[in-house]
Amino acid sequence: MACWGYLNKWTKVKFIAHTSVLSPSKRIVLHPQQRCAFRKVQRKPETRKGVQEEAGPPPGEMAEARLSQKHAPEPPLPPQMPPRNPRRLIKPLMFTIGFTGCSFGTAAILQYESVKSRLESLLEEGESEKKEMFQTHDTAHWHKWWDQLTDFQRQVIMFMSMVDDMWQGMSEGQRVATGIIAVNAAVLCCWRIPSLQRSMLKYFTSNPASKTRCLPMLLSSFSHYSIVHMVVNMYVLWTFSTTIVSILGREQFLAFYASAGVISTMMSYICKTASGRLHPSLGASGAIMTVLAAVCTKIPEAKLAIVLLPMFSLTAGSALKALVAIDTAGLVLGWRLFDHAAHLGGALFGVWYIEYGQELIWKSREPLVKFWHELRRGMSDSSGGPRYGGPKDGGGKGGGQA
Repeated sequence: MACWGYLNKWTKVKFIAHTSVLSPSKRIVLHPQQRCAFRKVQRKPETRKGVQEEAGPPPGEMAEARLSQKHAPEPPLPPQMPPRNPRRLIKPLMFTIGFTGCSFGTAAILQYESVKSRLESLLEEGESEKKEMFQTHDTAHWHKWWDQLTDFQRQVIMFMSMVDDMWQGMSEGQRVATGIIAVNAAVLCCWRIPSLQRSMLKYFTSNPASKTRCLPMLLSSFSHYSIVHMVVNMYVLWTFSTTIVSILGREQFLAFYASAGVISTMMSYICKTASGRLHPSLGASGAIMTVLAAVCTKIPEAKLAIVLLPMFSLTAGSALKALVAIDTAGLVLGWRLFDHAAHLGGALFGVWYIEYGQELIWKSREPLVKFWHELRRGMSDSSGGPRYGGPKDGGGKGGGQA
């Protein structure tokens, strides 16, 4: 989740001094005695009975005090937070729009290339099957080759065969989720390298008060500092990966997931700037909430069970409403354990995309796919290579043919 509590416990103040949350109203006002350094309090002169006037300090001490006040250096001001300037959100907003458009455009092209490669592989498999019909298989040759291997080589081959069987037994959604989990695990390991900590804080934590605001919107969605934090997020992703990929398809899901991370971080930026609570966040919760909201919106009658309480179950629609209510309360009441604004942004984007965005964005990809198809065909003609017709509408799973 976009949780910043673990990061604040670990990192030193000097690494995030630029994200100080002191507001102008909380500046430390130093007493004049502190600005001039502490001096020994002068004893009051004793007055005799019947004398009304008080004796002041000697003229020499008064001059010395004035001179020390005049030449005393001013104390340094405490670190201050950059002012809450809405203009700082212009670049992140432009990055969000541009990245989302490029993600879905790239996904449409990748889907075209995937369908094209599948057609080529099917043609090659058909030709190879015809050749194998006229060939005899010499099993003795393979037995002899196996006997010549060492025990270590045999174990390696058997391990690779077992891994291949496990990979082939996974659904397409689980394969995609495995890749995302591997990336998150690699980033988690990078957090443990001391020489990379400055770079990790700069690029893998999102903060609207930071100088680098755009690239961390994406990278922080794959960043976790706590192992428990990552395990919980990736477990939810693994649970819903098969369903969401079967609904959207592999390429569309990847664009959907990456865009969800950026959009949820943009929502977090807006709420942080409005409230003045400028603190760093990281985690995949925004993207995970988008996936969860999309599945619950598409299949609201599905039954979901709570991990720690498997005896209780509720419908997907009710679970989504409960999560949105909790995050809304956390945002209003100022809870600071999770980035509730990112959760809400991800959930709203997931609901919007299933209801309207898929029709508006993904099913309108036909002009781009046709342009890419014509470009590839022109490149094949100029190079003298074979020509492939390719799909007329981008083909593949997920989301309605245009």
